[in-house]
Order: sequence, then structure tokens, then C-alpha cells
Amino acid sequence: MPRNTLTYTPLLANQGITAPAGSPVNPGAGNGHVITRALPEHTILRVTNTHTAAHPVTVKAGAYPPAIAAGQSDLTVSVPASGEVFVGPLESGRFLQNDGSLIVEIPDTAHTGTITALRVPAAT
Repeated sequence: MPRNTLTYTPLLANQGITAPAGSPVNPGAGNGHVITRALPEHTILRVTNTHTAAHPVTVKAGAYPPAIAAGQSDLTVSVPASGEVFVGPLESGRFLQNDGSLIVEIPDTAHTGTITALRVPAAT
């Protein structure tokens, strides 16, 4: 199964936002999600887990170049059972792929829930 493309949900300066529905997670090795034309420093991922066990979510290390710190490896965060995590902001120097994208994998096939890419606005 190919990676699903995530589109940004923009956060607006000086405003509130209702939690967006998100996209269903696309679990399994090599599946997951991609954010094209990513803005890592302005990206926060919201990942929910509706399963009864904790599961990892992995932001894949970037490609050198442009990611000069790609050697620091992937970032893996545990999403608690029936819970959620927020991951980010992220560093382009570590996670940006050579095509300008970010890759997020959900390796466990039992993981159910949603994923949302939130875009933080630049300071106003």
C-alpha cells in the first residue's frame, strides 16, 4: 500500500481551532504518510490511537542533502493506548527528504486512529 498524502491544517494566529478530524492512519511497514512541500519547523503532527495497546509513530530521517543532520536517525514516539501525542515542531536539517517532503510511518498494523499535520504560522 502506498503512502497517503497529508495536507496541512493551518493554525491561525491569535485564534482558536477545534480539533480537526484527521486522516485515518495507514499502518504497516513501508506504508504511512507523506507531506509534500513540507515546512518542518512549522509542522506539528497530532496522532491518535484508538487501539488498546500503545503503538509507535516514526518520522523518517531525511536525505543528505538537504538534511545535514539526517545521521541522527529517525524519530520514534510512542502513542499511548486510547490516547494521542503531538510531535514537533520538526527540524528540516534532520527530517527533510531530497524532494522537499516529510515521511511519517505507522509501523504496527494494529494501530488504529488518525493523523493530522498542523501548520504553525510564522510569528506575526
